[in-house]
Amino acid sequence: MAKPTAAAAIHAGGHERWGSKLGVILAVAGSAVGLGNFLRFPVQAAQNGGGAFMIPYFLALIFLGIPLAVVEWTIGRHGGMHGHNTAAGAFSAMWPWRGAKYLGLLGVFGPWVIFLYYTYIESWTLAFSYFSLAGLLGQAREQAAMTGFLQAFQGLSPNAIFPHIGTAYFFFLLTFAVNLLVVAGGIQKGIEFVSKVFLPLLFLFAFVLAVRVFWIGAPDPARPDWHVVNGLGYLWNPNLSVLGSSRVWLAAAGQVLFTLSVGIGAIVTYASYLRRDDDVALSSLTAVGTNEFAEVILGGCLVIPAAFAFFGPEQLAAIAKGGAFNLGFVTMPLVLGQLSWGQLFGCLWFLLLFLAGITSSISLAQPVIAFFQNVYGWRRARAVAVFGAVSFVLSQPAILWLGRGALDEMDFWGGTVCLVVFGLLEVLLFAWVFGMERGWREIHHSSDIRLPGFFRWVIAYATPAYLLFVLGFWLYDNAKTTISMAGVDAANRPYVIGVRWMLIGLLLVMALTMR
Repeated sequence: MAKPTAAAAIHAGGHERWGSKLGVILAVAGSAVGLGNFLRFPVQAAQNGGGAFMIPYFLALIFLGIPLAVVEWTIGRHGGMHGHNTAAGAFSAMWPWRGAKYLGLLGVFGPWVIFLYYTYIESWTLAFSYFSLAGLLGQAREQAAMTGFLQAFQGLSPNAIFPHIGTAYFFFLLTFAVNLLVVAGGIQKGIEFVSKVFLPLLFLFAFVLAVRVFWIGAPDPARPDWHVVNGLGYLWNPNLSVLGSSRVWLAAAGQVLFTLSVGIGAIVTYASYLRRDDDVALSSLTAVGTNEFAEVILGGCLVIPAAFAFFGPEQLAAIAKGGAFNLGFVTMPLVLGQLSWGQLFGCLWFLLLFLAGITSSISLAQPVIAFFQNVYGWRRARAVAVFGAVSFVLSQPAILWLGRGALDEMDFWGGTVCLVVFGLLEVLLFAWVFGMERGWREIHHSSDIRLPGFFRWVIAYATPAYLLFVLGFWLYDNAKTTISMAGVDAANRPYVIGVRWMLIGLLLVMALTMR
């Protein structure tokens, strides 16, 4: 396929701009505020020392999250001024080396891989909001029954209610279509409009649920210690002994990268639609602050305290070990189902997750659509159509092979490896190739604030060192096992191999068609 001229690429995608400063901040915050804020964060905190977890968490926020967010906003705006709306193009604008665009390609490939399974999980939240309102979830009164309900819905253990995966597939198609409809509307009429509506609704639902959770108090008079306030203590009382474990520090770093959507490439694409004089320093910090409020304050006040009040500390420990899905789709419906107006609050809980999910998933789709526009010179309608068709086909393993390790394989390469590697590449490019002096000026161009000089050192040295540590620890501790699939059951190995080759093929096609 012939490569379009620079003018054609700019005409295809580079002319779009955000309509307002608030719009881009809400869009980037929406990209970050996702399922991880309300499901993954409470589990990580509960499993890794409670309040002690916040020590490595906030250190990772200072040395990883904030620097990478500022760098990605700056790289994106710089690339946009040269007609590039993806990390691949932005990298080539910052480094006049032919291979730079291939390094930046990870900032397109990673979001695409995550989108392939994220939309399916997102569709569960939409389905469960309906099940809650319709009273179907209320029929399950204990953990085993609710777990069975979830597994039957997923097609893992069919029952009389869900004899096959058809219901889950219907909600997937609906969610998938909504995502495509939003991104088809473009930057202003699609992504910005939805972010302005959905993110305030998300915060409203979270606030209402938090008030209702604290209204619970101690639901069982025979167990007055099972109180919501003690649930906060369970989550936040520090167990400082865990700080000697590298696993806790890695978990905190991973949570910060995951929750801020840094190291993915989505922020680079969003920031590419800024105008030259738009402020990236203040906007990036505002988006980070919005996400942290959603995660630490609202996310920390919902699931764990509510579960503590109803199930107590011992059972809650087992629940937390079951992971984020168990907490969000099993425990929380059981808790809310025991309240007056439980069906309504259950619906609000899952609508909250759906809104968080869709503002994130559209940010995963946009880098790929922008890639099609910039590299192939396609109009948005064609780019969205091709993206939708290919994504639909490639998402099938995550749906049909859910119990075979397919989703975990996608999440590992797209949501873990690409995230850390791409984050390392972009900060090294910004600080050591583009140049820290030049980069510092670029950060503060038309900025209303000035970052402390401390962050010059952080971006140049601390952030790359932190990411190298995370990557090096993984290579030492897990690389051999993961690559060789030693931990995969023999029956599931063909499915995991199939997914791995599918992802390799996708990356190769994207790289070869860039020439």
